[in-house]
Parts: sequence; C-alpha cells; structure tokens
Amino acid sequence: MNEDAGFTKNQLVEYLESKGIATRVLFGGNLTKQPAYIGKKFEKIGELMNSDTVMGNTFWIGVYPGLTQEMREYVVQSFAEFMKKR
Repeated sequence: MNEDAGFTKNQLVEYLESKGIATRVLFGGNLTKQPAYIGKKFEKIGELMNSDTVMGNTFWIGVYPGLTQEMREYVVQSFAEFMKKR
C-alpha cells in the first residue's frame, strides 16, 4: 500500500473480515523470505524490493461462482465504506 494511503493492509483486511468478507494472504512475493526457503541454497539478484511490496501489501478476497449480484455489491459497498472513513 502507498505509505500515504492513511491505512494499512491489515486494517483493511480486518475491516473486510468484520463485515463477513473472507480474505487470504497471497502466497508469493519475495519467496526468499518464506519459511520453506530457510536454509535452502538459491540465487538472488538485487534486493527484490518489488517482491517485498507484493508480499507485504497483497491479499485476496473470497470469490466463487455462487456469488450473487447482491453479494458482489455488498463487497464493493464495504470497500467504499472503508475508504470513505479514511
């Protein structure tokens, strides 16, 4: 997230979860910092700053084919309510 956004990813995720909107952390970003790579040999070129940004600021919201128009509108409305408070 942009440092000037006025909120953190965790604040947004907590808000969405409180509204019954499922979220999940994105597995990805800087894989060199994932527990599975501790003690493993790999080559890293550079600081991987963009990968760190993805890892620290990305999440999924729950979706599946059974979502109705009303449900999708609720998600959009929840995002809008959160942003309005910022």
